[in-house]
Amino acid sequence: MKTEKEKMQNGDLYDPGDPQLCTDRATAQRFLRTYNGTIVGDDDIRRPLLMEHFGAIGDRVAIRAPFYVDYGYNIFIEDDVFMNYGCVLLDVCKIKIGAKTQIGPGVQIYTADHPRDALERRAGIEFGNPILIGTNVWIGGNAIILPGVSIGDNAIIGAGSVVTRDVAAGTNVAGNPARVIR
Repeated sequence: MKTEKEKMQNGDLYDPGDPQLCTDRATAQRFLRTYNGTIVGDDDIRRPLLMEHFGAIGDRVAIRAPFYVDYGYNIFIEDDVFMNYGCVLLDVCKIKIGAKTQIGPGVQIYTADHPRDALERRAGIEFGNPILIGTNVWIGGNAIILPGVSIGDNAIIGAGSVVTRDVAAGTNVAGNPARVIR
């Protein structure tokens, strides 16, 4: 029998009120309270916090505070990634961010989703889908990446875009919903 955490990470329906998941979210909130109280230059504080709470963190990663996560342990970031102020990563499933990716302020990356069936929603169950972001991607400020999306290497996501579908490598998309612009 799978735990609620295993169900969550596998993208199955799960109960977010599970005591272990509630404890995990509280741990993440304590981590965020500490991290978000730091400033640029506090690498001696920031890097160990990220290493402790993320699934993986590459070298030369810069994440401007404040930022927000559900759990943290489902986030995997490769080398030379920059994430600007105010980003939100709802990581009920894996979020992988490739090397040399630049993420603008206020970007929201959502793996969390809810059932379309009203009775299932009323029961309080949820599910998620992983998000994979390739290398050397540029995501403009206030873009939203929805559950299950993959973004290919060297793609550009225009500021304010809502990405509802996969983005091919080397493609520029913008708008709501995001569409290829070149």
